[in-house]
Amino acid sequence: MATLEVRDKYTGEVIGRVPVADREAVERAVAAAREAFPAWSRTPAHRRAAIIHRAADLLEARREEIATTIAREAGKAWKHALAEADRSVETFRFSAEEAKRVHGETVPMDASAAGEGRWGFWVRVPVGVVAAITPFNFPLNLVAHKVGPALAAGNSVVLKPASTTPLTAVLLCDVLREAGLPDGVLELLVGPGSTVGDWLVTDRRVSKVSFTGSPSVGEGIVRAAGLKKVTMELGNNSGTVVEPDTDLGVAVPRCVVSAFANSGQVCISLQRLYVHASIFDDFTRRFLAATAALKVGNPVDRDCDVGPMIDEAEAIRAQAWIAEAVAGGARVLAGGRREGAMLEPTVLCDVTPTMKVVCQEAFAPLVCLVPYDDFEDALAAMDDSEYGLQAGVWTNDLRKAFRAIERLDCGGVMINDTSIFRVDHMPYGGNRRSGLGREGVRFAVEEMTHVKMVVIRP
Repeated sequence: MATLEVRDKYTGEVIGRVPVADREAVERAVAAAREAFPAWSRTPAHRRAAIIHRAADLLEARREEIATTIAREAGKAWKHALAEADRSVETFRFSAEEAKRVHGETVPMDASAAGEGRWGFWVRVPVGVVAAITPFNFPLNLVAHKVGPALAAGNSVVLKPASTTPLTAVLLCDVLREAGLPDGVLELLVGPGSTVGDWLVTDRRVSKVSFTGSPSVGEGIVRAAGLKKVTMELGNNSGTVVEPDTDLGVAVPRCVVSAFANSGQVCISLQRLYVHASIFDDFTRRFLAATAALKVGNPVDRDCDVGPMIDEAEAIRAQAWIAEAVAGGARVLAGGRREGAMLEPTVLCDVTPTMKVVCQEAFAPLVCLVPYDDFEDALAAMDDSEYGLQAGVWTNDLRKAFRAIERLDCGGVMINDTSIFRVDHMPYGGNRRSGLGREGVRFAVEEMTHVKMVVIRP
């Protein structure tokens, strides 16, 4: 079997090798998951919860080791990698709790004349084998958001992590085995989406596909999956509006982190920043000063703020978008330079709505500053997108806050924060090209179960 070299994204050093799955390996994995499903689905909820909870404890005990692995294979600054490890512990703890809350409710059958004399209730049952296809940018927590709820609901899982960041997934599988997860309930496959991913998506023994990645790939999965349940967590070009009544001492540092954490490679990274004209100059001055203070370098350094992008090709692509914007009249206020996969945190202004850096998902450490005069115009500009994942609005005017909640067509509106805010038990997902379905443990469990109706005629 062929092997894949996994490299440190900053040094280029080979830090691991993993086998690349062929068609036979995929066949074995799906068969094993299918065989393990009946016993796991009948395992009492408290036992499933105990295994998932033990896994959370083991992850917590290894948090620094895991953070270092994430920093090296994903290029994520160590402080953010450690935060991801901690969030993943919480995601598994939420999953353990949710395992005990999978239930249904009664139905008043006599609400219909035809239902007189009958008792009715519905329950949630696991779908079967879940194919979890995960991205590079959160190689542990976005895996946790699929694996944890699937196991909690009683499903078995075949996991295909991103080929650039498989080592963290290997660690997680080791942890779950140590926690007592039975053989076959979680199978791991590494390989290209064009082969391994396609084989999983089209396999009729797979009942559910949960995917996080690009809209183009997601659309292809939906077309190929056939009559399967699907959850698609796709892209965004997230925006945030800043009103004049905002405390800039709070908003500016938060906006800087939101734009440049993980080198902007977060689907809810702050990419478009609409700032009221009356505070635009002050905001920009503060924003540029905070950006200049960021430490860019080796992500394993404890004080690093911004590491490399996932590979040089992506950095070259992002730099080309910047150059294209400049050719169209945009100005670079900070950054824009690249060395290998390292792209400096970049701030642009004088952009137009049709520039790629504005209307497409950059997935890079760049942000566009746009002044506005009217709040309604700012909301309209932010909502002028084919995406609709999350948005942020900084204001202390309750009427404007509720107007934004009403006006914006997206999965989440963060008031007095940016688009990047997320905690792991809230419903999370997007509208339009940002996806289908919702994650967040309780909501993922719902997506990974069927409703079974029971009617009893005594």
